[in-house]
Amino acid sequence: MTKFNLVYQDLKTKIDNGLYAKDSLLPSENQLRELYGASRDTIRRALLRLKDEGYVQSQQGKGTTVINRQQYVFPVSGVLSYKELSTRMNMNSRTVLVDKQPMTLPTTPFVSIDPDVHAMPVLRLTRLRRINEEPVIIDIDYIDRAVVPDISQTVAEDSLYAYFEQTLHLAIAYAKKEFTVEHATEQDQQLLGLTPTDAVAVVRSIAYLEDTTAFQYTESRHRPDRFRFQEFARRS
Repeated sequence: MTKFNLVYQDLKTKIDNGLYAKDSLLPSENQLRELYGASRDTIRRALLRLKDEGYVQSQQGKGTTVINRQQYVFPVSGVLSYKELSTRMNMNSRTVLVDKQPMTLPTTPFVSIDPDVHAMPVLRLTRLRRINEEPVIIDIDYIDRAVVPDISQTVAEDSLYAYFEQTLHLAIAYAKKEFTVEHATEQDQQLLGLTPTDAVAVVRSIAYLEDTTAFQYTESRHRPDRFRFQEFARRS
C-alpha cells in the first residue's frame, strides 16, 4: 500500500469509527506529517480526497473539520465497480455467481436511459452480493458479446471492471443511471429473503466505452432496509 493510501485509509477509518467525531478538527497538516512520516504533498492529497468524498471541510485559518461519517453509504454518481466500492469502504463482502446465460438484451428496462438501445447478443450474469454473509444486492449484468465474448466464474465473482480494463484493455468512459423503487420479484424474494409486499431500490445503468459504444447494461436490486444512497455535491 502506498503512503498516500495508508494515510487516506487510516484517516477514513478513524472518521468512520468515530475517533474523529463530526464537527471535530483533524490534527494539523504538520501534526499529520509527523504522525504518518509523510510528505506535505501526501497529506494534502489524502485530505483532498476526504474532502471530495464528503468527509471533511477545510476552512482557512481554522483547519480541517469532520463533516460527515459515511459508513455503509453507496455513492450514486461516478463509475466504480462494486469491488472498488466495497474495498474503499472496508466491507466484509463476497460475490456469488447465481447464473450465467447467453441471450438477447431485453431493451425495455433500459430504453428510458438511452432511446437508442437495441436488441443484441449479450451474456447475462446474475450475481448476489453478500455483506457479512447477509444477502443485500442482486446485480444483473448484460454484457455485449461483440465486446466481451465470455466471462469466467472466477472473474464474475471477483471484479468485472478489473477484467475489462486490465485484461481486455477496454477504455470505460462514462455511465448513465436511473433510480426507481419497485415491487420485489420472485427472484428478489428468493435471493434477498423478501416477501411479496416488500419493495426494492433498483439502479439501472448503461456503461459506455470511450468511442461511445454501450457495452454493459446493469440492473442492481437492493434491499432498502440495508442500504441508503447519498450524493455529496460541492458548488463549483
